[in-house]
Amino acid sequence: MDNLAQIILLLGVAVAIMVGFQRLHIPSSLGYLLVGLILGPHTVGPTVHVPEFKVLAEFGVVFLLFSIGLNYSLPQLHAMRHQILGLGTAQVVLTTATVAVLLWLAGLSAVAAFVVGAVFAQSSSTIIGRQLAEQGEDNTPHGRLGLAISVFQDVTAVPFLVVIPVLGVAIGMDQLAGELGWAMAKAVLAFALVFYAARWALRPLFHMIAERRSAELFTLTVLLVVLAAAWTTSSLGLSLAFGAVLAGMMLGETEFRHQVESSIRPFRDVLLGLFFVGVGMLVDPASLPRIWPWALLGTVLLLLSKIVIVVLIVRRSGMDAIASWRTALLLAVGGEFGFALLTIALDASAIDPDIGQIALTAVLFSMIAGVLLIRFNHAIASRLARPDAASAPLVEPLAGLPAPQVLIGGYGRVGHTIAVLLKSSGVTFVAFDTDLKRVQQGRVDGHPVLYGDIADPELLAAAQAERASLAIITVDAHAAALSAISALRRHCPHLPVIARARDLETSSILVNAGAIHAYPEAIEASLRLGATALRMLNIPTADIDLMLQDIRDWDYQPVIENPVKETIK
Repeated sequence: MDNLAQIILLLGVAVAIMVGFQRLHIPSSLGYLLVGLILGPHTVGPTVHVPEFKVLAEFGVVFLLFSIGLNYSLPQLHAMRHQILGLGTAQVVLTTATVAVLLWLAGLSAVAAFVVGAVFAQSSSTIIGRQLAEQGEDNTPHGRLGLAISVFQDVTAVPFLVVIPVLGVAIGMDQLAGELGWAMAKAVLAFALVFYAARWALRPLFHMIAERRSAELFTLTVLLVVLAAAWTTSSLGLSLAFGAVLAGMMLGETEFRHQVESSIRPFRDVLLGLFFVGVGMLVDPASLPRIWPWALLGTVLLLLSKIVIVVLIVRRSGMDAIASWRTALLLAVGGEFGFALLTIALDASAIDPDIGQIALTAVLFSMIAGVLLIRFNHAIASRLARPDAASAPLVEPLAGLPAPQVLIGGYGRVGHTIAVLLKSSGVTFVAFDTDLKRVQQGRVDGHPVLYGDIADPELLAAAQAERASLAIITVDAHAAALSAISALRRHCPHLPVIARARDLETSSILVNAGAIHAYPEAIEASLRLGATALRMLNIPTADIDLMLQDIRDWDYQPVIENPVKETIK
């Protein structure tokens, strides 16, 4: 099969698998890994072998690290030096050291144990971010902290890009110390070159390019800068990815950061997909019968070490027990950057291929298990934390309050507006939110806003939800709203629930789940705009109100069907 036919086969299989994975809401990285497994040399069927494939896949890591560098410029790192910097660094260092020591005591060489420890210390920002967004937890305290630490891991892991290639060529402690010292010196030199080049040349260069107002020229310039920085560090004997990180950090300080990120995203996503395909090709299913017990042990070691370490360091930072456990469960999953470190280690012969296969399989297993841990993080954390940890902060303030007439789930923009209207009307209510800043703002506003998830059965019992007259779900995230309505239906089936929805499809789902009404914001905004227009055209207000009510009574069908009918005509 010629190269073009192999590329077409690769793209066809990738498209088919990614369509299925997106429908099932499975992270795309796992889909690309499956593509690599199917088309790899270790499985029955066609095999893709394009000589340039490995080079293209390596550029996927380069662009990934460049994008990460854009989000962590030097001023941002300085601003984050307290909480995220400390927690992120501690998590990577402690996990690497703990795993390395345990594996070294189990008989692995010091170099192999260190590499596996570094690989296990990484977490998947992609999986964590996507799962949290689907579950409506991306703005919760544990969600924000977990995602921030997972992204910052990539920055703290940059020294591994320098150290791991050296470990593959050094022999003996004296030579190892010398090679590491020389590598660190070259890393400092590379940083200085890229730093001063950015200060003197990059900003003026991009100003000149931006004045041409050519998106094509801007993209070409971004590619030039990324590859030039990668070539610089590679010429010094360091990795390509290290130069990409440095270039990203320098450009992250400029006003062009967002446009640079937008220009590079298509290249990054495609090439990173090829990188995962390449990792999938390394998986040998035939070796599973031989290595699966060790791979499972590795998975358990990866998950448990990270969970325990993250719980300890997050608890010491002042976060409550259940939020600490939830953060730890998010970060337990293995990460894409671990694959990158493992690939670099294998290329540098710093780790035995058999050990690499076990570590690779363990990370894959942890990704599968990690999706479940993230999805059920609240239920698991409630059992792992002390029995009263979840409800203690809530029951005490609720105990002194009368049973409210209305429960509000979410104190964002919509929840605040409803609270103002209820208070002005003399209606008693209590609002719940999982964002501490919103809770504090609610207290400043003089409203009874408490920290908690309205989908929590214990919280509903403490709030005497069964005695309320109405529940209003105002959260923007569809999954969180659906979870809250389902919990309310189970705990107090006779309590009427109204909800906010993004669109008509979401509205229908929430109504089917048990909401009396679920108002689609996009359509309601259009109706209010149209009503204002009609009033300005002197149409009687009573006629307008009747028209709007008819549209709502017919489930908005008149306004969503007419455009289709007009198109058909």
